Amino acid sequence: MILDGAPIRISVRRDLRVAGDKIVRKGGTAVHAATFIRRRHMVLDAQLLENDGELRRIVVHELFHFIWVRLGNAVRRSFEELLAGQRPARGELGWSSEYRKQELAPVDVRRRSRKWREYCCEAFCDTAAFLYARRKTHDEFTLAQRYRRKRIAWFGKNLSSQCVRI
Repeated sequence: MILDGAPIRISVRRDLRVAGDKIVRKGGTAVHAATFIRRRHMVLDAQLLENDGELRRIVVHELFHFIWVRLGNAVRRSFEELLAGQRPARGELGWSSEYRKQELAPVDVRRRSRKWREYCCEAFCDTAAFLYARRKTHDEFTLAQRYRRKRIAWFGKNLSSQCVRI
């Protein structure tokens, strides 16, 4: 995979919180990171700097948001089809996809609702972080091995020869 283009700016902030698509000082939801693709800006919570493994996992996850939007519809739909087949499976490869998965209804999958598409993006990024961040165990890696293997195979087939400009 080739990653190039204008630089991605990364900044750090203590007690990172978001409400909707905005960083807020009070209230909101505490998060490890926030990425703003159009602005090419990633914001990390300062606490991540104290844990190399977690920092790597989160940064890889956030970088893959830039890749997801540039994959092309056919490749994204292929990943969606894989996930649709895994709907009965419990667990995920990160909390950002796990809680979205828990909130899905069958109609979301059928209609490809915004909730479904956001879940697919987060599952893609969580899977990438699982694969590439060199961290094989984590409390958030709750997806069964057989489903993990299918995702790993999908990444190998669909991303190994892709040239993605971020």
